[in-house]
Amino acid sequence: MTTIQTPQSTATTEDAVRTAETTRPPSSGALVRLVAGREISTRVRDKGFLIGSAVLVVLILGMLVFQVTMNSGGDETDIAVVGGDAAVEQALIAQGEAFGTDVTVVPFDDEAAARAAVEDEDVDGALIDPSGAQPQLLLETEAAGAQSLVQGALTSLSTAQQLSDAGVQLQPGPQVQLVTLDPDPEDRVQATVVAVVGVIVLYSLIILFGQFVAQGVVEEKSSRVVELLLSTMRPWHLLAGKVIGLGLLGLAQILAIAVIGVVGALAFDVVELPGDVIGPVVTVIAWFVLGYAFYASVFAAAASLVSRQEDLGSVITPASMLLVVGFLIGIQAALSPGGTLARVTSLIPGVSPMVMPVRQAAGEAAWWEVGVALVLMLLAIAVVIRIGGRVYSGALLRTGGKVSYREALRAER
Repeated sequence: MTTIQTPQSTATTEDAVRTAETTRPPSSGALVRLVAGREISTRVRDKGFLIGSAVLVVLILGMLVFQVTMNSGGDETDIAVVGGDAAVEQALIAQGEAFGTDVTVVPFDDEAAARAAVEDEDVDGALIDPSGAQPQLLLETEAAGAQSLVQGALTSLSTAQQLSDAGVQLQPGPQVQLVTLDPDPEDRVQATVVAVVGVIVLYSLIILFGQFVAQGVVEEKSSRVVELLLSTMRPWHLLAGKVIGLGLLGLAQILAIAVIGVVGALAFDVVELPGDVIGPVVTVIAWFVLGYAFYASVFAAAASLVSRQEDLGSVITPASMLLVVGFLIGIQAALSPGGTLARVTSLIPGVSPMVMPVRQAAGEAAWWEVGVALVLMLLAIAVVIRIGGRVYSGALLRTGGKVSYREALRAER
């Protein structure tokens, strides 16, 4: 039998096709973006997140203020001089250079005025009658450094005067050519300090956002919201959206903290060169991305094994301990960046994000070591995402007691 297609049936077919196109399920990318946006909007309104962010900013600013306070006045010495001349001033300044401090000589007309200046802490000390037989040094409290500086200046001045009176003309000694094996040790110390502070922030953010991921998984699972979500999307959509959304939020937070830290360090003159702080900060941010991707996937997979917040600690403790160990080794690496412990652990995935930034800032990490650490970390992330995604998919809909990894993998198959 032949079916004749009428204009009405054609219109009906076209309407059906149009309806099917408009009701077509969203793409995977759209679903991941939807979950990521939901995670971001939820967390930016969370009081815990806002308080944690404020604490980190205050911590960075507090470190800057502390550093400024410690450095203030440490490389300057003001000495009042009564009865001195230009030769005394030049000797004190020259001796100050040998001691690593900038000496400023303040002339006074009488001892009483110089003593008052010392008592008011306007100057660090007062030298009375430096050219006499019994010169005196007035100090508020005993300070061996100031006494040695003044004593050295007067000794050199007296020696030069005695030689001049005896008609002895000294020839200048040979000029020593300085060759430094480590041309910028102070710069590396500053960079290492910046890297250590960055590792502290990195550790805090990874553990904070990793727990956000884990808590979100358990909340959705215990409230059965996940069953509703999985009716319109696959488990990997949900996992990817969570990790990416919170990762972007964490990246924005560490970037904001980095900008505050860099601007503050340069404004307060905590570092001498911008490169001393910018290089380590960029390195820390790059390792944050890798560290977060690794730990967030682990925390999400582990959290899917339980249905109650009370049981969450038992499943994320192993990953948390690895993170803590890496943090402690990273702090220790600042003291011995070229040591065996630091060199070996900087290549271990999961630990390398805490250790390698410190070694790089200290100039102790060879380029091939950084490359090996990056490759191993990327491979570990790929394995964790692969296995963790399977565990997440298999355990997400299993409520009740704790699910083992074997059961979750079997259910996923």
